[in-house]
Amino acid sequence: MRILLIKTSSMGDVIHNLPVVNDIVARFPDAQIDWVVEENFAEIPRLHPRVQQVIPVALRRWRRALFAGNTWSEVGEFLRALRRENYDYVIDTQGLLKSALITFVTRGVRCGYNAASAREGLATVAYDRRFAVTTTLHAVERNRALVAQAIGGVNSTSLNYGITPPSNAAETQTTAVLLTATSRDDKLWSETHWVDLGCHLSARGLICQLPAGSTIERERATRLVQQIPNAIALPAQGLTALAQVLASAKVVIGVDTGLVHLAAALGRPTVAIYCASDPTLTGVLAATPFVNLGSSTLAPSAIEVIAATDGLLGAAH
Repeated sequence: MRILLIKTSSMGDVIHNLPVVNDIVARFPDAQIDWVVEENFAEIPRLHPRVQQVIPVALRRWRRALFAGNTWSEVGEFLRALRRENYDYVIDTQGLLKSALITFVTRGVRCGYNAASAREGLATVAYDRRFAVTTTLHAVERNRALVAQAIGGVNSTSLNYGITPPSNAAETQTTAVLLTATSRDDKLWSETHWVDLGCHLSARGLICQLPAGSTIERERATRLVQQIPNAIALPAQGLTALAQVLASAKVVIGVDTGLVHLAAALGRPTVAIYCASDPTLTGVLAATPFVNLGSSTLAPSAIEVIAATDGLLGAAH
């Protein structure tokens, strides 16, 4: 049994698709599972031991360089890789035109949402089989419901992301990871709140680690660690290295960003902070202890986040 999953982006969406791998294995224990994903997020499905081949796509980069000399040679190489296998099922859990176009050129029975269920209804013209999945489900459960229908049902399985960090997490967890950066400024949490939270965690004996990628993120992290005792601003790292940092933490607190979903997927107690988005359909969802705080119109206070974090730390003992 050969199955190709199409879920290209963004980071949180890719992480939300990981549980379907376990669902497929429950139905077909010997299945070969491949995955098409944006090149920047290719490390995520590689963390799952049952994903055999990851096929990176660079739609975002290609769009910015349509007339560059190597763009179309890369596109041709991608299409050849995509059509190398004849799949039993090709399942597009994204439901967008861009993912449907990828699905359309594959070799296999192409499956996706029906017009009422897809995020972009025109995507359905690419599919051989179309399935209804209610739009009120959490994104994780929508993915699982689509895959279950596409492959003819699955054995009952609990929610499990199935990923492991690249090496064992530290046995003595003395760090708290603060994910202060996100893709939109309106999703940022107050720096004063971060300082209050960091000082509280430091008083509890935890060392706060603040990942940062871009120059702006590093500047913010530097300002914060200067005010939080013993805090560390981490250098820019790839997703595999960040997975190890998250897996080694006693607790992770973060704004609406893909890394907060990765922390929960790795089994770490997680507090997710929402300042300009609604966690109902795309918030953290995991078997591990987690709390979603805030909404699209109201950011949580420092007191609320501290209380939630203390609750998780107490539950972790």
